[in-house]
Amino acid sequence: MRTLKHPPRGDIQLTDVFHALSDPTRLAIVRGLDGVGERSCSGLDVPLSKSTLSHHLKVLRDSGVTHTRIEGTHRLMSLRREDLEARFPGLLAVALRREPAPYGPG
Repeated sequence: MRTLKHPPRGDIQLTDVFHALSDPTRLAIVRGLDGVGERSCSGLDVPLSKSTLSHHLKVLRDSGVTHTRIEGTHRLMSLRREDLEARFPGLLAVALRREPAPYGPG
């Protein structure tokens, strides 16, 4: 069975995580994975071409934010919540928090 390379917990770098979470599309993917365990690519509900989605998923995986497991022809993604909490306590909770728009009425 083919496996994908993921950084070990101790090698996850804060700058890589910040880079991965700085893109609105990747942040939406992470929020979509929150609380669901695993989700397939087709279940992410992100309106992107396959190649663009693959790029974003690779950035998230390479940064240590997500884990991808291959099962047959499916790739199942999950958040590396425990690893991120161990390395950077509270960071994922802050990233998942939905803030009101900074420029609202009034």
